[in-house]
Amino acid sequence: MSTDAKIKEMGLVLPKATDPVGSYVATKISSNLLYISGQISIDADGQLIKGKVGKDFNTEQAYKAAQRCALNIIAQAKKACSDDLSRIKSCVKLTGFVNSTDDFIEQPKVVNGASDLIKDVFGDSGAHTRAAVSTNSLPLGVAVEVDAIFEIK
Repeated sequence: MSTDAKIKEMGLVLPKATDPVGSYVATKISSNLLYISGQISIDADGQLIKGKVGKDFNTEQAYKAAQRCALNIIAQAKKACSDDLSRIKSCVKLTGFVNSTDDFIEQPKVVNGASDLIKDVFGDSGAHTRAAVSTNSLPLGVAVEVDAIFEIK
């Protein structure tokens, strides 16, 4: 089954891959690696998912915000691969940043939202290395940001 068919079967809708608002590019291909800049938590209506995990969001809500980051990652990968997700050979690494309170310790569970979605969409090729990091703030006050590295054909 193609990745696009898998996305459709899962009932997922990829958001529009947006251009960056700063002095960087959304994606960069170097050799056979596709680097995707950090994708922030934005809901299906295009609204920022803003707040601090451990105060404004619990782990389950933040997990869903991380899933939204993963959908943005997939949308950026599709755009970078000229709308051909079959070019994705594997997900190499995700790095997740969680805007959390000082005492919040479940960052790995939050970033599992992105990891699980990438693995569900890409199957065995979605297995990746990962870091899950706490931070005291993220751009625009969002709850979660995730970046990615993919190997492409």
